[in-house]
Formats: sequence, structure tokens, C-alpha cells
Amino acid sequence: MSRTTDRRGGRDDSLRVVIVDDSPFMRGLISDLLTDAGVAVVGEAGDGAEALSVVAETRPDVVTMDVEMPGMGGLEAVERLMAETPTPVLMLSAHTAEGAEVTFEALERGAVDFFSKPGGEVSTGVSRESERLVKAVRSVADADLAAATRDRRERENAGSGSKTTTAGVSTPTASAATVDGPLTVVIGASTGGPNAVERVMSALPMADCRVVIVQHMPEAFTSRFADRLNEASAYDVREASDGARIGSGEALVANGGSHTRIDSYRSGRLRVKLEEDDSQSVTPAVDVTMRSAAEVVDGPLVGVVLTGMGADASEGIRAMADAGARTIAQSEDTCVIYGMPKRAVETGSIDEVHDLDDVAGAIVGGVA
Repeated sequence: MSRTTDRRGGRDDSLRVVIVDDSPFMRGLISDLLTDAGVAVVGEAGDGAEALSVVAETRPDVVTMDVEMPGMGGLEAVERLMAETPTPVLMLSAHTAEGAEVTFEALERGAVDFFSKPGGEVSTGVSRESERLVKAVRSVADADLAAATRDRRERENAGSGSKTTTAGVSTPTASAATVDGPLTVVIGASTGGPNAVERVMSALPMADCRVVIVQHMPEAFTSRFADRLNEASAYDVREASDGARIGSGEALVANGGSHTRIDSYRSGRLRVKLEEDDSQSVTPAVDVTMRSAAEVVDGPLVGVVLTGMGADASEGIRAMADAGARTIAQSEDTCVIYGMPKRAVETGSIDEVHDLDDVAGAIVGGVA
């Protein structure tokens, strides 16, 4: 049954959250973890239909939404919420390939971000990740919901794209002729990034160019993310593996379980190495990939920082700029979370700031 509560204990400035999960145990566990962190749980629901009612009544700052539920599941509930009571949603997804597929669909329907539940749908494993869960809830609360749902609205208006066309985006007129020699591109993103990266890659014209993408995402999700980018863009995209090489017209997505370092660059082809580095605050880290690109690549180089929370990429983009790379940040107005681009701009190392739809053209020099 759904219920509305107020556990703020007089903390009127506290973040307000509704928890949606068909398991009473998981609702209680998540509620306790958030409450202990000073987050106000103002409502709970056991399925999507109940969630719509509770959200309309309590008007929370964030909804945590389970995917698999009886009756109205998480996907339909997200879509209905965006239409009826737009609210930032954090999906709670199984840490599996199947969970990844459903999660990406939820992001397309308007969810802002996701939290992969360790140990399965019903598990105390979430307790071990309480800090990460609270951080995710707080970041989603700061999201620009209009930016998060824009892709879905434009897809509905424009229809879906294909391998060589762009969905809802004006394709840049840039071509290989605008690039003086083989171009290496490193793109970094976090919260809001899956849709933003797909938008950039789907609009990026085929050129003498190879791309490395670092998206903050668990290991079980990056392979499917690469598949989606492969389907959406003109580039051949795959998940990075140790020793993988890419040339013109190819792209790699950093593996979620490790850091992707550019190890060598010969005859226009990149070779990457996967490595562990516990000193990094996130895995995979954009900083690691960007710093290695600055050290290794001796041809034309572009660094791109898209929407995301935190400071990852600020050190890397500075290293790339110092190495002579051209550097681009996504504009605040089009970011779901203006964290990573903001920190990158604050370094003084960003050459250009562009709205999301102009980033692809800017990469290959097609935007003035």
C-alpha cells in the first residue's frame, strides 16, 4: 500500500523523496538509509500506479523508482510522471545486462539517472553502497528536468533515427576536409551523459576521426551503452578491452570496471590499456583517459566535457589544453547537471562552450 510520511523531524530544508518499490523490505531499507543521511522520505509506493498518486500529493524533490514491479512497472510510471507531475527520477536497476537495457529505456523516457543495486532486486547489499545512493539522490535533485526530458520530446516529434541518420538533431555540414590530419576525440560525461553522448555521436559526421568515450557507469552497463551508440551513430563503437585498437571511423566506450588509458598512438591508430587505480574518486575516470591522451597523442586532439556531477575531467582537460588540444564544454543551459563542465570552465582551459546540439559540429570544426 502507498503511504505518505514526513521523517524530517523539523528539518524543513531537507531534501524530500518518495520511494517506489514493490518490496516492503527494500522500501524500509532505502528509507532508513536516506533518513540517516538527513534526507526526508515523504512518501512510499508499492507500484507505479500508487507512485503517481503519492507524487501528486507530496510533490517531492526526487523519486527513487524500482524497475520491475507488479501492475504498472517503473518504465510506464516514469513516462506517466513526466507527463502528469514532472519530477526528477532516480531508477534503481539490477546490476545485470538485462537491467542495463531497461535502464537505458528509462533514461529515454525521462529518468535523470540510475543506481545499480548490488546483490539483486531484494538485497541488503544496498546498505554497503549507502553513500553512493545518497550522493545519487542529491545529484538527481539538482538536475535540469527540461534538459533531461528534451531528447524524448524531440524523438516523439521527429521520429526515430537509424545507423546513418540523426534523430531530432540537425546534422552538421562538417566533413573530413575541416580536419588537418587524423583527429582524436576524448569525450567525458556523468549524470545526464548517456543521452547527451548519444546525441553527440549520432550527429558526429564520419571523418578521419577516432573517439574515446568515458561515461561514469558500472561495468554491467558499458557494453550495452557501446551497442546503443553503435546503433545510433555512423561510427563503429565497442566497449574498450585491454589492448584494443581503434582507427578512423571507430570509437571505444571506457569499460565500467576499470580506467581506460591511451597507451600508444601509431599510424593514426590508438591502443588502449585497462588498469586499476584506487586513487581515483570514480571509475572509469575521465581524468585518466584525458591525461593519457595528452601524453601520447601527437596529432590533432579534441577534449569534450559534457553534463555531469563532480570535478572529474577538470585535471584531464587542463592537461589536454597544455598539450595543445582544442577543448570544448557543454553549455550550462543544455546540461542536466552543470557540474563537470562548470569545473572544466573554471580551470581556464576550455576554448569553446557550445549548446549540446552544436558540440558534434564543433568537434570537427563545423561550428564557428
